[in-house]
Amino acid sequence: MNNNNVWFVTGASKGLGRSLVKHLLEQGFKVAATSRRKEDLEEAIGGHDNFLPLKVDLTAESEVRDAIGQTIEKFGSVSIVVNNAGYGQLGSLEELTDAEARENFNVNVFGTLNVIRQVMPFLREQGRGHIFNISSIGGFYGNFPGWGIYCATKFAVNGLTESLAEEIKAFGIKATVVEPGYFRTSFLASGSLATPANEIDAYKAVRESQDMHRNLNGSQAGDPDKAALALIRVAAQEEAPLHLFLGQDAYNMAQLKIQTLQENIEKWKAVTVSTGFEN
Repeated sequence: MNNNNVWFVTGASKGLGRSLVKHLLEQGFKVAATSRRKEDLEEAIGGHDNFLPLKVDLTAESEVRDAIGQTIEKFGSVSIVVNNAGYGQLGSLEELTDAEARENFNVNVFGTLNVIRQVMPFLREQGRGHIFNISSIGGFYGNFPGWGIYCATKFAVNGLTESLAEEIKAFGIKATVVEPGYFRTSFLASGSLATPANEIDAYKAVRESQDMHRNLNGSQAGDPDKAALALIRVAAQEEAPLHLFLGQDAYNMAQLKIQTLQENIEKWKAVTVSTGFEN
């Protein structure tokens, strides 16, 4: 792969973002990376001539605009964008307040849109680029009690990426939505996983889900370093996948969703096709 490509990675102070930035720098790429605290990036990555750490609140479009501008000022261009920043939100749909739900959308969806809006003029002008939107298997398979709002944000990321890919291909730009399963990052730790302020005791399945995910933390099967290398490998390909599932668990759940959906479509086909005007 051409290591003159400039990468712009959000949410890079921990987890997949940190692994990705470290591997990119090791391979000689130029990388701009964002976090809410510049100090966290400097501590996580260290100093490097090809590294530009940026303090950015992705929900503030002016800060995103400045970050893209600083990246181009330092490196001369931007080629590959990884919208990785986000956090998990647990809680039943009844439990979560409007503010809790909206904040998850603000970061996971509207933060991603802010980056896309600000970087697209530069990608269009140069006639090439690749946007990776980091979603989740929860953006494809939503059968997780207590994850409704989080899954809704990731379903939104999946949907907007599918449309984005069609909108930008005429400009020579690619888009991929990445759907990881469980990876051994800090995603399930308290700093990355929000729980409802007002729990309702009746939701036993949701409480069990919370406990299960707390217990899973630290024993996830996915290796974030291998996920990072997979992204770098995919970015080097001539053709880009629209959907990229990462992890055996993600593969299994995707196949289950497809099979279940096909069965459901066929079971209710008579009702589905009965709704047209008679010829």
